Amino acid sequence: MASWLLPASMRPHVAAVYAFARIADDIADEGTAPSADRLARLDAWQRRLHAAVAVERSAEAPHADEDLIVVALAHSIRSLDLPIALFDDLLSAFYQDTMTTRYSSWADVRDYCRRSANPVGRLVLRIAGYRDEALDRSSDALCTALQLTNFWQDFGRDWIAGRLYVPRDVTAACRAREMELNGPWLTDSWMASLSQCVAETRSHFAAGRAVCDGVQGRLKYELRFTWLGGARTLDLVERTGAALLTRRPTLGARDVPVILWRAARWGSRV
Repeated sequence: MASWLLPASMRPHVAAVYAFARIADDIADEGTAPSADRLARLDAWQRRLHAAVAVERSAEAPHADEDLIVVALAHSIRSLDLPIALFDDLLSAFYQDTMTTRYSSWADVRDYCRRSANPVGRLVLRIAGYRDEALDRSSDALCTALQLTNFWQDFGRDWIAGRLYVPRDVTAACRAREMELNGPWLTDSWMASLSQCVAETRSHFAAGRAVCDGVQGRLKYELRFTWLGGARTLDLVERTGAALLTRRPTLGARDVPVILWRAARWGSRV
């Protein structure tokens, strides 16, 4: 998110959420550390948050050794009545990152997104004061679309790290085999798999437009630019195509006019 678009009252709370999640992500992605060590550190990080929230809610002073990020987030949780279950969902996805490297079906991938990405969108809505089931569903779709886009954008990096997010039922239907991922180019079978992945992701972007129109003020434009940036990145993924193993598509200066033009014509869905 481009946090400068957010209302000033939201920024400290959103920053606390992102800082907490970033540390958890860094712990989960410490490739040199054994999985057991990373799981123990994630568990400790989760327990620290729960302890800090309990201290905040009891109106006692925070422990002197509490991390400032945890204390700040606990304050946001208490003052805005944020569901701590959403943070537990986030951490459960980080736990999964340390152990799971393959996914059998779209249901499995979507369940991961439900916990790894969707809680962030719901927390942003709660911080902004929205508690609406329809907005939650659309936010979930947008966050899932952004997470999936990141998977395909990082296809080559993840493969080197031993991770593959394309569901096995997709690769099986396209007759794509992992042994074909040793060359610099994706084979036709993997391109067919990727085409299905892009189509699935676009369906989530389509369902995620509603939240961009359902909120008010500066958050509306923040979400629109988030949607447009993600959709443009997916375009670049599709354009990169067979080179995804060795090339990571990213937004650049040439994409800014396209995104601004699409933002100006948002209502026409161009």
